[in-house]
Amino acid sequence: MTDASRRDVLKGSAVAGAGLAAAPVLAQPARRPTPDPKTAYTSQPFPEQRQKWPALQRDMQPVPDCGERSYRGSGRLQGMKALVTGGDSGIGRAAVIAFAREGADVAINYFPTEEPDAQDIAKLLRAEGRKIVLIPGDLTNAKFCADLVTRANRELGGLDIVVNNAAYQQSKASIDEITPEQFDRTMKTNVYAMFHICKAAVPLLKPGATIINTLSVNSYNPGEELLDYATTKGAQLIFTKGLAKQLGSRGIRVNGVAPGPVWTPLQVAGGQLPGKMGEFGQDTPLGRAGQPAEFGAIWVALADPTTSFTSGSVFGANGGTGVV
Repeated sequence: MTDASRRDVLKGSAVAGAGLAAAPVLAQPARRPTPDPKTAYTSQPFPEQRQKWPALQRDMQPVPDCGERSYRGSGRLQGMKALVTGGDSGIGRAAVIAFAREGADVAINYFPTEEPDAQDIAKLLRAEGRKIVLIPGDLTNAKFCADLVTRANRELGGLDIVVNNAAYQQSKASIDEITPEQFDRTMKTNVYAMFHICKAAVPLLKPGATIINTLSVNSYNPGEELLDYATTKGAQLIFTKGLAKQLGSRGIRVNGVAPGPVWTPLQVAGGQLPGKMGEFGQDTPLGRAGQPAEFGAIWVALADPTTSFTSGSVFGANGGTGVV
């Protein structure tokens, strides 16, 4: 290179540098506000109320927040197909909303008397362009559990995500008050249905699919008034970890979510002892119960293919109790 050409190169660099220096600085996006978790949702004691099981979310005071207005998707589950039991209300509804807004089509199972809640969420998400399949039925029936999986797979055109979320919970102060009928229904809804659904789903799932089970803080720290319910949640924990080991070689992930106190229809349909509703969630370090909307992102993270090394794990969300 001649001296003249070196001078031309240096001159060009100087001009370019001056141009960059003179260019206006691009405006940075405003920092997203970070809400105080203590006050992000209501911390007021819930009023005493009771509904006939299984209860309707739309009739609760206050109505649980499942992310209907707040959840914003970004295509993380685009084109995927999900089945969610108990998806009409509560935590299951939050999962349905999050999945749908991330681009998935969803089949929702619920008990037949919960039809109004199911229609509410279906109307909302169908208006947003998602395919929503409603499949009411009783999960204590083994044949229905198998048929549920078959129908969801057929109507959605496949299955990528299976969520066992539906549960039966009745608080009793003493084992003396737990009838054989209650114990049987709790077991069949929470444990047997999970087994039947997974058994039917596994042959249909391809590598990359995921199963997510709703466990509970009671899986680790049983509430004394929830003896039968906590027993099933302990069983779900071991089932989740064991199934993850079995299905790892098939490329199917299995994980769990273990919520603490969350405001859902379970609480008003017998999940709390009479006169205790106002205490629900008040003893957490955050000073409040959780809302279902606070779980949507957890479900999406576990279903997202980018968390491909996460299997046999349980994610807690309990307001700071540190149990999970």
